[in-house]
Amino acid sequence: MITKGALANILEVCTNVEMGEGINDLESRKDQIEKDFEKFSDQGLRTLGVAYKKLSSGHQITKNDETEMTFMGFLTLFDPPKPNITETISNLRELGVSLKVITGDNRLVAASLSKKMNLSDKMILTGSDLRKMSDSALLNQVMNVDIFAEIEPNQKERIIISLRKAGNVVGYMGDGINDASALHAADVGISVNTAADVAKDAADIVLLENDLGVLVEGVKEGRTTFANTLKYVFMATSANFGNMFSMAGVSLFLPFLPLLPKQILLTNLMTDFPEMTIATDRVDDQMIEGPRRWDIKAIRKFMVVFGLLSSVFDYMTFGLLLLILKVNEVQFRTGWFLESVISPLLLF
Repeated sequence: MITKGALANILEVCTNVEMGEGINDLESRKDQIEKDFEKFSDQGLRTLGVAYKKLSSGHQITKNDETEMTFMGFLTLFDPPKPNITETISNLRELGVSLKVITGDNRLVAASLSKKMNLSDKMILTGSDLRKMSDSALLNQVMNVDIFAEIEPNQKERIIISLRKAGNVVGYMGDGINDASALHAADVGISVNTAADVAKDAADIVLLENDLGVLVEGVKEGRTTFANTLKYVFMATSANFGNMFSMAGVSLFLPFLPLLPKQILLTNLMTDFPEMTIATDRVDDQMIEGPRRWDIKAIRKFMVVFGLLSSVFDYMTFGLLLLILKVNEVQFRTGWFLESVISPLLLF
């Protein structure tokens, strides 16, 4: 019977160790085994322990048989970082996006990986430490830690929730079954096309390219879309508020409807055409450099100021039509309709 797994778990079920000179008592060689484990881990190798036990032919193996085994060596795996990962991390950092690594690997492997990716390894939080921490304590520490090592699947979700409670918008990338809960807990769950089906189902975004650089482009495109959406909201709210203010005000003095319903609908349709070009508008670099949030106060202020400003031009049009040109009902509607359509076109 052969068993492999985390070294600490393997050593717990072993009593002997097989060396070149034969089989010895485990306790006499345990320090050397742990030193070898640390050496491999410092090199960034994921290191598993391997043990065996001789059983009689035809024996039905159960978990209870995993006792008094013989340690026979290590199984080392090397999982190098993605190409250009340091450049990707640098680009994300310039965009105001910080990177956290959450891994089940031991702290030595995590520290070695962080050095290769130019991440800070001054403070590494392990799963055993996390288990002892309250939610409030984790909330105070989560922003200061870049590397979370030896993390259990359920602890990933806890870390994500703490990051969100700290006021962050959190994206989580995972590809395994044990990442599903964390993908659900994040604001944006990200997986890859080669991930487990459960992870892809739980994710909001599935990357089709095997390149983390698409995350940088995705962040830029998202912020561009958000900035242009804000432009549309600013223009639509201010224009509608101004038209409402003008319509309500002039209706107090006119014995007829300022505009017919079909003219109002046609005005909205005609002004929507130039507003559609906002989707392809260029965005200032400062709008992409950092994350943005909805600012209702700014939207309301813009709506009131520019809405009232547009109403000033409406009332100037009313004065020109009624006091100077002395138009009739049909001519008044035609004149204001033309002004309502042409002014937004000139503005855009």
